[in-house]
Amino acid sequence: MSDDQFPEAPAVVRLPRYTKREQDEILGDGDDPFGVAAAGLTWLPKKEHFGIRHGDRLVAHAGLLRLPVTIGDTETEVVGVGGVAVAPDRQGRGLARLVVQAALDHARTMGPQHALLFCRPALVPLYQRLGWHPLGTEVLVEQPESRLVSMPLRTMVTALHDNAYWPSEPVRLFSLPM
Repeated sequence: MSDDQFPEAPAVVRLPRYTKREQDEILGDGDDPFGVAAAGLTWLPKKEHFGIRHGDRLVAHAGLLRLPVTIGDTETEVVGVGGVAVAPDRQGRGLARLVVQAALDHARTMGPQHALLFCRPALVPLYQRLGWHPLGTEVLVEQPESRLVSMPLRTMVTALHDNAYWPSEPVRLFSLPM
């Protein structure tokens, strides 16, 4: 078996932290590793982190953060999923599925009924294969200086519990996006 392959299914581990150094380990140190700088948004750091290592190198990550939202007139919370990354030389091996699934397994213990993420349009099919659904409604997010902006990226949602229902009403995130 070559060094490029995992001898068995890679294990997802809970990470004690996730810094710029760990992100660079996965994606390199480019100016816009997630391809979202053009959106001009300020993002929140995640609080819970999950990763996959290949040898000593971190090759995949997903982060979580519990956030307040309104859906229509209903105030609730979601688990925001963000910072999902797989090293370019490890893509196409199911690592995104593994690390996102581990993060969602933990998210189910956090209380909210749904998880929410923002992604570039090119990633929508990947997340749909992972069980996420694109929202067809406007999503407002906070930005510095008390600005409220319409999320320019695709918003996707997935249920964390059986019988969880997401209404088709406008969404407002009462924080910076994750």
